[in-house]
Amino acid sequence: MNSFQPTEQRLAVTLRHYPAFPREPAILVRLVKHIYKRVHDDANAVLKPWGISHPEYNILMMMYGTEGYTLNPSQLADAAGEKSANITRLSNQLCDKGLIERTASDEDRRKVTLTLSKAGLAMIGEFLPAICALLERQTATLKVAEMAQLEKLLKKFLDQLEQS
Repeated sequence: MNSFQPTEQRLAVTLRHYPAFPREPAILVRLVKHIYKRVHDDANAVLKPWGISHPEYNILMMMYGTEGYTLNPSQLADAAGEKSANITRLSNQLCDKGLIERTASDEDRRKVTLTLSKAGLAMIGEFLPAICALLERQTATLKVAEMAQLEKLLKKFLDQLEQS
C-alpha cells in the first residue's frame, strides 16, 4: 500500500456520502499537498547536517539564483512563495547563522536588502551536490519527456489558480 492510498479510500467514502463531490480535482489537489509534504520531509533530512531547514534552503536558493545574490524582503517573499511574516522570521534565522546579511538603505532606513554572505555561498556549495542527488532520486522513475509534460501541466494548473 502506498502512502496516498488512505487518502483515496477517504475520498471514496466521501463520494458515497456526497456523490457530487469532484473526485478528480480533489485527488489532484491532495496529491500536490501529499507530494509537497514528502519533498519537504526529504529535503529537511538531507539538509540536517548543515543545520538548515527546507524553508531556509528555499530562501538561500532564491537569493543564489539572483544576480548579485541580493533581494529585498518583498521580492524574496514573492520568489520563495512565503508570507512576509515568514520571510522576516526566516531571514532573522539566516542572519543569526551568518548566511545572509541585512543592509538598511542609506536614503530610507525602512528599506532593507538581504544578501548572501560568503558563509552562505560556501554552504550552498557544500550542500548542492546532496540536493542534486536528492532531486535525481525523487524524479528517477520519470523520463525527460514525462518531466516536461508534468512541468507543463503543473504550470497550467498554477496559471488557473492565479487567475481565479
